[in-house]
Amino acid sequence: MSGANASPPGRSDQKMNFREIADLVMNASRAEQTEVLAMEQDESLTRFANNCVHQNVTELNAQITVRSVIGTRVGIAVSNDTRHDSLKQLAARAYEVAKLQPENPEFKGLPKPMPIPHVEAFDTAVAECTPEQRASKVGVICRKAAEAGFSAAGSLTTSAFRIGVANSHGVFAQHTSTMADASTVMMDSHASGWAQSSGWRLEVIDPDSLAAEAFWKVKLGADPVDYEPGEYTVILDPYAPADLLEMLAFDGMGALAVQEGRSWMNGRIGQRIMADIVTIVDDGLDGSGFPWPFDFEGIPKKVHPIVESGVVKGPVYDSFTAGRESGRLSTGHATPPSPQGRFGPVPMNLFLRPGATALDAMIQSTTLGLYITRFWYTRTVHPRDAVVTGMTRDGTFLVRDGEIVHAIKSLRFTQSYVEALKHAQVIGQRPRLLRSAIGGATSVPPVKLAAFKFTSSTR
Repeated sequence: MSGANASPPGRSDQKMNFREIADLVMNASRAEQTEVLAMEQDESLTRFANNCVHQNVTELNAQITVRSVIGTRVGIAVSNDTRHDSLKQLAARAYEVAKLQPENPEFKGLPKPMPIPHVEAFDTAVAECTPEQRASKVGVICRKAAEAGFSAAGSLTTSAFRIGVANSHGVFAQHTSTMADASTVMMDSHASGWAQSSGWRLEVIDPDSLAAEAFWKVKLGADPVDYEPGEYTVILDPYAPADLLEMLAFDGMGALAVQEGRSWMNGRIGQRIMADIVTIVDDGLDGSGFPWPFDFEGIPKKVHPIVESGVVKGPVYDSFTAGRESGRLSTGHATPPSPQGRFGPVPMNLFLRPGATALDAMIQSTTLGLYITRFWYTRTVHPRDAVVTGMTRDGTFLVRDGEIVHAIKSLRFTQSYVEALKHAQVIGQRPRLLRSAIGGATSVPPVKLAAFKFTSSTR
């Protein structure tokens, strides 16, 4: 599958009318089947460093993607120009690209319409948040850091997103959502502390709480010492389990990866490969996450179990990967079609189901282990086993006899994330929602793992 990509000048700054866009493209298209995907994002960012705001930017952009089908040949064209003439040209370009493609018998056609559930995911306070309001929130963090003699850096993002999907079979779906995300790293000359919070309501961004969390970590991290690498029990703040889930998603929760034999699920579906306390689902309808009622093909979302009580249930599907398997249906996880190639379905609303144990209790029950804030610069070594290498960062601490006794310098690990979750001992009771690097958001509580392999240390 191939296509054309263009970003001509002259994008309108008016809010897009998706019904008008869809009708115009459908009427202009000569293809047997046509799909229109329109996305508009109005995002603002306030960034700070050295306890001062130093950047404030806003971007409003729209992207229109047209997918044209002739038989089983598919062409894709993309533009951010919403003028009528440009949209007609976009439809023509997608059609011309489709004519140049080979037949693909695995393509079973565009999806048919299905009922779309309603979810509430829009907060006017986020959509109308001003630079002054963002500066006021980050100012709390900067002042608290300065009063303690620390230096704070980070950002606060507010965003409104609109999506529309329509096709010539009658699919027509629209959704509007908001997103707020704040993070900070507080530092002195020897230590750093991290805090982050995300949600679709502005009220979830509590700068006092973020400042207190980062302050506690940097104060606790004073004078870190060397520590020998090895295999240790670890207590992970939610930021680290978020990386576990997102890397597992990237390395093989999608059906395309399974079908191509490069997923950690290959040969393991139906098997218990993680601890029985581990349940991972994708749920685009849960209001405690970033609700998203349909995917980029207009297929409705629902709760999809990925790992249930340690047992691998299976990957997520889009219409193409579902069409490759007899009797299979899309689970509503299509990503945007791209001229650069097929990325495949992805879970974008991941939840690690919480347990009933407080973080303090996890630490108090540990004879010898490490308390870790987050992982950093993680990269896949072996996707079939989800082996990942990376570093700890912004707070790594030695735990002995139920107490945090000292900060240690960051450690490098090389560890199978599947194997790590096989050793899950305790799942925390308080999940935290975090904006995901793969899109959407991930909801994760603290986790205690009985064994995690560290291969080297920093000096």
